[in-house]
Amino acid sequence: MDRLFLDANVLFSAAYRKDAGVRRLWGLPEVELVASSYAVEEARRNLSTPEQRAGLDELLATVRISDRLADPAAHPETMASGLPENDLPILRAAVAAGCTHLVTGDRQHFGHLFGRRVAGLRVLRPADYLAPGERTCQREAVE
Repeated sequence: MDRLFLDANVLFSAAYRKDAGVRRLWGLPEVELVASSYAVEEARRNLSTPEQRAGLDELLATVRISDRLADPAAHPETMASGLPENDLPILRAAVAAGCTHLVTGDRQHFGHLFGRRVAGLRVLRPADYLAPGERTCQREAVE
């Protein structure tokens, strides 16, 4: 089973519009969705209406919240990932949660990691994970 860590921008996009394509992540079989309070609060802070925040709460009902952070000494590649300081908690939480994938649309900060593995997890844009045939290939590569 794939375990996807959702970055704040993925949560934001899914809550911002009920017809957002990224919402398809919530309907995938054999996938566990994970996020951290850090990512949730960033998404919530950027949503502008009560309806959007309520939509986020609905989506979070099926997302496991994990706030543990991977120890940088045990996973030095997280610190050497080239991420800004404020994005390191996302990567470290994804590693600590035992996720197989970090799903983010943040091209500016995570773009150099797209398609690569960092500390055992694959960093992908939502569209790349949702592409036909991609999940099977990725699952085989991870397992």
